[in-house]
Amino acid sequence: MDNMLYDYSPIAEREPIRWPGGARVAFYIGLNVEHFQLGVASTSLNEATAGLLPDPLNHGWRDYGPRVGIWRIIEILDRHGIRPSVLLNSAVCHQYPHIIKAGRDRDWAWLAHGRDNSTLQADMSEQDELRYLTEVVETIEQATGRRPRGWLGPALTETLHTPSLLADLGLSYVLDWTCDDQPFRLNVPGMLSVPYSVELNDLGMFMMQGMSGPDFVRVVTDQFDRLYADSAAGGRVMALALHPFVIGQAFRAGYLDQALSYLAEHPGVWLTTSDEIAEHYLRTAP
Repeated sequence: MDNMLYDYSPIAEREPIRWPGGARVAFYIGLNVEHFQLGVASTSLNEATAGLLPDPLNHGWRDYGPRVGIWRIIEILDRHGIRPSVLLNSAVCHQYPHIIKAGRDRDWAWLAHGRDNSTLQADMSEQDELRYLTEVVETIEQATGRRPRGWLGPALTETLHTPSLLADLGLSYVLDWTCDDQPFRLNVPGMLSVPYSVELNDLGMFMMQGMSGPDFVRVVTDQFDRLYADSAAGGRVMALALHPFVIGQAFRAGYLDQALSYLAEHPGVWLTTSDEIAEHYLRTAP
């Protein structure tokens, strides 16, 4: 099946993108703030117990994120003046209201990220998905005081109807299609794709590829340096995807601090949110 959602567009032949203030790289953090159902197999540290009910080993590891890890991350982000783009499971609004308050106090950007990270909508009918998405979006709006503008599916899952249903609900962009270093328009009126990354992602780097903290710093800075060089031909987007139960571990958090120091102190960087990237692109790109 051909992908009808977007057209092919080689980056070397596009009109240059210009970011505010002459910045060359728009940098945002996609902070995954998630809830996992007890007894449903999900992202695991040890697959040997992943099918058990209960599974204290893996569930406790994931649960470290909202209890401890995120508060370490908040301290680091505050130090560097970075507002994250929060990829929010709507269940978090009820399960962890202290996190919602912390984000509201700091004016975080809120994106819809499904109900929880144990529910995927990939096999939903269009009607069921519309009900599901409506509930997710309205729950987040009620809790945060702001209707989300963007979407990331749990495990980056969509159906063929997801972008158009989200557009009907007033959202303007998705992060699921990780195929570019710039935003681009989808073949759904009013809907964009904004860059996200499955490679510049703490879950993949640490848990799947076995990287160390110094490896993480090197990869983040190498990514930035290359995008900065590429941006001579037009602005680029750098997304860093984080999970509090991964990068929020005590022995890893300092490496996030190191990496952000490099980016935040570098000239030509727009420290921003995915909302602001989408808004600027919609306003200025032909």
